[in-house]
Amino acid sequence: MVGLIGKKIGMTSIIDANGAKIGCTIVQAEPNVISQIKTQDKEGYNALQISAIEVKEKHSNAAAKGHFKKAGSNAMKVSHEFKVESIVGNLGDKVDVTIFADGDFVDIIGTSKGKGFQGVVKRHNFNGVGPSTHGQHDRQRAPGSVGSSSYPSKVFKGLRMAGRMGGKRVKNINSQILRVIPEQNLLVIKGSITGHNGSIVVIEK
Repeated sequence: MVGLIGKKIGMTSIIDANGAKIGCTIVQAEPNVISQIKTQDKEGYNALQISAIEVKEKHSNAAAKGHFKKAGSNAMKVSHEFKVESIVGNLGDKVDVTIFADGDFVDIIGTSKGKGFQGVVKRHNFNGVGPSTHGQHDRQRAPGSVGSSSYPSKVFKGLRMAGRMGGKRVKNINSQILRVIPEQNLLVIKGSITGHNGSIVVIEK
């Protein structure tokens, strides 16, 4: 398995050969650097660490500078490890969008949009407590009963309640690449993918 680290630009739509309008997401993936190679002999498995998005020297510490210096590169903002069956490439090599082709299916990892602290209606699709008549007052978005009576006299763990929503790691499976545009380091991916515009995504082949 190998892939790229990119940035979600936004959504648009294209017209296919049959005249159908298809919604798609644009991802910009500047050439990534192979910043570390892990081998079966040394680490116990084969993997390539890919890094992207160069940062200013003042924004990186000595450990990061030393790590990326081995690859002949400046410090990078994001790194991701891809397990591979056999090592292909050398330390410091560049990886770009040409590793993909039109029609390829990929998995995309991103961080979902953070919604902050939300109630049970938005977070868990609750319907509220009963109808608005029969003595109900301001209960349309309430969670309802959360525990039993004298037994077990507690609220069980994992009960769906209000709380933090979003901001989690999400993996989109089998997203199709419609077009690869190497001149601009762009990938046109069918449908929507997780994250806000400008967020970092990992594309696994």
